[in-house]
Amino acid sequence: MPGLRDRSYRLSARRCCGLAAILWMAASAVHAEDYLGRDDFLKLVFGDGQPVQHTLWLSAEKKAAAKAAVGWAPAALRLRYWQAGTRTAWIIEDIGKEKPITLGVAIAGQHIERVEVLAFRESRGWEIRYPFFTGQFNGLGLAADGYLSGPVDGITGATLSVRAVDRMARLALWLDTQVQG
Repeated sequence: MPGLRDRSYRLSARRCCGLAAILWMAASAVHAEDYLGRDDFLKLVFGDGQPVQHTLWLSAEKKAAAKAAVGWAPAALRLRYWQAGTRTAWIIEDIGKEKPITLGVAIAGQHIERVEVLAFRESRGWEIRYPFFTGQFNGLGLAADGYLSGPVDGITGATLSVRAVDRMARLALWLDTQVQG
């Protein structure tokens, strides 16, 4: 009865593939989470002070200028940012490999003061949220060539997430120069 045997093999192969798909989806969802809310991020940046919320409209010209300056511009029509004195805080979103990463960047004196991963939705690369990585951005500014003024070490297996954080940090620095005048 080779036909019966082939049929049972096909059924068990389907079950294994189905189980593998379910396990893969569950593993992908493990790291898709929010780490820090907007209000918590703003409290870290401004303490108990009350920053003023502003909206920066991204016209086609402003997007083209951002792309020319730092190599990337978000698809959004507007970005909200918060300001108290010369300190600004930006919440920017970019795609890592396939899904968005939400990043908070605080800038003071044209240098990054703090980078926080607010939400990470990718299946890998979530290590970028830890201070050993985000702390590398502290004190960096925007160089004349549109890149960061100092090196940032990557993380093995998180290359696209690292690149997304780098892009968002450069954009936040450029945007800060636009609103500071």
